[in-house]
Amino acid sequence: MMRKLFFILLALVTGNLVIAQQNPVVLEYINTYKQLAIDEMQRTGVPAAIKLAQGIHETEAGRSELVMKSNNHFGIKCKTSWTGGKVYHDDDARGECFRSYLAPDESYRDHSNFLRSNQRYGFLFRLDPTDYKAWAYGLKKAGYATNIKYSQLLIKLIETYDLQQYSLIAMGKLPPTSDLLTGIRPPAETVPVDATPPIVYPQGTFEINDTKVVFVKAGTSLLALANQYQISLSRLLEFNDMTPDEGDILVEDQLVFLHRKRKTGTELFHYVKAGETLYGIAQAQGIRYESLLELNHLSAGMEPAAGERLFLREKSPSRPVLAGSVITATTVSGTQAVFTTHIVRNKETLYGISRRYGVSLHQLIEWNKLNGADLRTGQELIIYTN
Repeated sequence: MMRKLFFILLALVTGNLVIAQQNPVVLEYINTYKQLAIDEMQRTGVPAAIKLAQGIHETEAGRSELVMKSNNHFGIKCKTSWTGGKVYHDDDARGECFRSYLAPDESYRDHSNFLRSNQRYGFLFRLDPTDYKAWAYGLKKAGYATNIKYSQLLIKLIETYDLQQYSLIAMGKLPPTSDLLTGIRPPAETVPVDATPPIVYPQGTFEINDTKVVFVKAGTSLLALANQYQISLSRLLEFNDMTPDEGDILVEDQLVFLHRKRKTGTELFHYVKAGETLYGIAQAQGIRYESLLELNHLSAGMEPAAGERLFLREKSPSRPVLAGSVITATTVSGTQAVFTTHIVRNKETLYGISRRYGVSLHQLIEWNKLNGADLRTGQELIIYTN
């Protein structure tokens, strides 16, 4: 990986590297590539905050010689398995071979695939995707770069430029941001977390996850649909995780599969959006409902909370937080209490959060088993609401 000092961001002061504050060149890079980072996190699970920090560092915020001539944003070298474009560049040694891409999005995708397919980085994907410090130290531990300050450089970039917000946006825990150069951000209360355009499906049959499917409107008869495609009604119900007692007429628009769905999805993860149901996610991803339950340690009837990460191809290490979770909280009154969660933003304090929710510092510390008042951006706090 590239180990060139980041001359735009970094200044050498008594032998230590110091990050410049809110450099407009860096803000321009973030604005240009933040959506690619969000898309890649949703596709593969590589945190958007980490990806942007690596891209900023490795490319000198898009100004390095290597990125200019190769669109290589992550300093990935050729290695013996690489069969794509190549470019030669002086790094640790003269004339080293680096991967070359036709466009930046190819580099962003290849970086995700590089981490996902390399066994030495496998442990990173079992970490909390909001724990950017663990990811930064993990990348250094796995040998991504030899710079002894690599982890600290990534962490400082993430905290200086609030890159954690893009991981949270990818997870559906924050609304999208506006252009950073303007400093204008839409108020969270006026922008729904799931503010994404509705999916427009093709007419007639098409495929999701290599399985034939049609999109039909509410009021459609399932029996008529089965007859149209020469499938027995019982098979059609089975393919779509439905039972006869649900009735013959669809009560809402939905995808209807004409063949049995797969046990795993094409994507690695799905981040739950507000209003989504587990059944709807199973249909949208073309994965069997019971398989989605099994992969995520869930039982029928359980619904994950918005922003939770569902595993689609391999077993999740733990069950996601459930929507409307109810916990027995002896810290409140010894009875069951409903809680909400708060995602810590950049520069937020525990005192400010306690004032916002009308609770005490002591309660926040006790509920969340904190050792003190120190918080990290992206940290999730439990706050009891009754």
